[in-house]
Amino acid sequence: MTIDWSWISGHTGDLTTLTLSHLQAALTAVFFGVLISLPLAVVAHRIRPLRGFLLGVSNVLFTIPSIAIFVLLLPVSGLTRTTTVIGLTVYTLVVLLRNTVEGLDSVPAKTKEAAKAMGTRPLRALLTVELPLALPVIMAGIRIATVMSISLVSVATYIGDGGLGQLFTDGFQRNFPTPVIAGVALTILLALIADALLVAVQYALTPWTRRRA
Repeated sequence: MTIDWSWISGHTGDLTTLTLSHLQAALTAVFFGVLISLPLAVVAHRIRPLRGFLLGVSNVLFTIPSIAIFVLLLPVSGLTRTTTVIGLTVYTLVVLLRNTVEGLDSVPAKTKEAAKAMGTRPLRALLTVELPLALPVIMAGIRIATVMSISLVSVATYIGDGGLGQLFTDGFQRNFPTPVIAGVALTILLALIADALLVAVQYALTPWTRRRA
């Protein structure tokens, strides 16, 4: 399998556009996934009877095939980027919700009791004590969700979106491997860069873990 480097050099503009579109779809889905999963995780953590229900619903949604969920969304949002983002957001919830709940569960009870004894209100304790201490576990979930979203964006090619996934369709239809190879390479590169940046963000936001180490 050979690569036509002249094709790549002649399509750098298209490759850049598709890469940015791919990244935008993935990061938007993760952003909305965090916004949705965070309050749900707090509810699941505080109200134990709801934990199994919320985690169960997220697990059920995750079992729906990606193509099927895009198709089911078509009557609602049509052949638009909105359909892609909604579908990807659904898939991020199972990872983000579970990791956020586990992160909150990992906060030592004595730490929460100390904050309560100092007169810290529940909301402030959540924002200044529990979430910061749970951040390493939460960030692990965000990293997984981000890489997963980047890999799944290509599936949206079947509804006319898909970012770099369009290169796969183009290559297969023309029996021309270069676009496929370029799409795979750029997808992997995006995932690696995004994961590295998230590691750097976690490193900057959790200085106490460095001191403890």
